[in-house]
Amino acid sequence: MNIFWITNKLCYSWVEYGEGDKLDQKAHEVADGLVNAYNRVNNVRLADLKPDTKYSYRVVSKEILEFLPYKLTYGQTITSDVKTFKTLDPSAKEVSWLVMNDIHDRPNSFAQLMKLNGTDPYDYVFLNGDMFDYQTDEKQIIDHLVQPCTDVFASNTPFLFVRGNHETRGKYSRDLADYFTSPSGKYFYTYQWGPVYNIVLDTGEDKPDDAPAYAGIVDFDSYRKEQAAWFEKEAQTTAFKKAPFRVVMMHIPHFYSGDWHGTMHCRELFAPLFDKYKVDIVLCGHTHKYGVFAPEKGKHNYPIIIGGGPQEGRRTIMKVKANQQELNLKMIKDDGTEVGSYLVKRR
Repeated sequence: MNIFWITNKLCYSWVEYGEGDKLDQKAHEVADGLVNAYNRVNNVRLADLKPDTKYSYRVVSKEILEFLPYKLTYGQTITSDVKTFKTLDPSAKEVSWLVMNDIHDRPNSFAQLMKLNGTDPYDYVFLNGDMFDYQTDEKQIIDHLVQPCTDVFASNTPFLFVRGNHETRGKYSRDLADYFTSPSGKYFYTYQWGPVYNIVLDTGEDKPDDAPAYAGIVDFDSYRKEQAAWFEKEAQTTAFKKAPFRVVMMHIPHFYSGDWHGTMHCRELFAPLFDKYKVDIVLCGHTHKYGVFAPEKGKHNYPIIIGGGPQEGRRTIMKVKANQQELNLKMIKDDGTEVGSYLVKRR
């Protein structure tokens, strides 16, 4: 489990944690023999945790007033409240998660959409791109994503994130990776949670790399090609082949999202792979128009589900549950009505 937090002053920070209600262990990050310190953005990884186990934790930050070559002076120490989380069980028979997309700098949407889940249990939340319009500074990341998610769920329940095309825009977009992590440390990655093997793809921008708006400083065509080659290797793994379900999550749908360059390049690269390796379902956003698209012969052999947003009346949350025999998806609009569903039976 990775624990992230941000301080307003330069500090030395760590996590105190333990099984159940204990706080008998300590973790901090070490890089090349140096403990991470004199920084504000903290990412501490808690390793060697037991599966399917409840842990308690709190974060501690000690201000560094002066950092001289041979003298370090500490100031005030601050400590968070004690929080809890439960680790995943890779061999679990069931898993459930929630998917949100296309929030577009509307932080109140997180709480409003999460309420639609009611009291149903869920293991984690997946943010499927375009949480922002563009990235300007750290305050925007805190106010429009980190804080509202923490207030609603993220201090006790983990979330995973993939960029949408809007996360590639703005002067702070290259700093965004400092505030999130993934199993691979990249924006594209795989992970297995119970019966589901998840493949996360970063679909990049929707316009050509040479579009004037990008001023010559993007190269998403090569990036998508890199991911296609990587996907082919992942599909050869035993875990991928043996998983009861294989789910792709990516922001730009490779069908049903017009004929812009990003869509067409994703279709060219990924559609043959999805058919070849028999993915079970693809979850997307981007179009701001929710829809459920069943398999269509000669087009795609798997369902494609597209979430809506960001305006009120068009926002959605997906609820996905899977066991060893079936995967069930429901899409709920922000007025509480079900606007889509799909059931996938194990092959």
